[in-house]
Amino acid sequence: MYEISAKFSISSAHFLSDYEGKCRSLHGHNWKITVYLEGAELDNLGMLVDFNVLKKYFKIIEGELDHRSLNEHEYFSRKNPTAENISEYIFNRMAALLEADNIDSAEVSKVSVYETENCEAVYYK
Repeated sequence: MYEISAKFSISSAHFLSDYEGKCRSLHGHNWKITVYLEGAELDNLGMLVDFNVLKKYFKIIEGELDHRSLNEHEYFSRKNPTAENISEYIFNRMAALLEADNIDSAEVSKVSVYETENCEAVYYK
């Protein structure tokens, strides 16, 4: 089994509804995100998935989440934009992008989201 990971970051604002504490007010983060892919076989070049493909997908996800209030995003109209829910969104979005490009040699294994330098949420199935 092989695993690769790639990192990207976004800057966005959010607030947590029904939360007692400072995070109930609008504030921002510089989110650090790591996406992990796994698969059993490499392609004829010796790659699981070309990192340039991941960068292309990151640009799509950045366009959806970067420099905006996450509470205004359709996905987060049903749930708070916590680091946990953001990691789940990115996991599912990345999986959908792989599927749309017919890349079946690898699947998303987990997504890590750092809200701050010391606070991380991870989503995996």
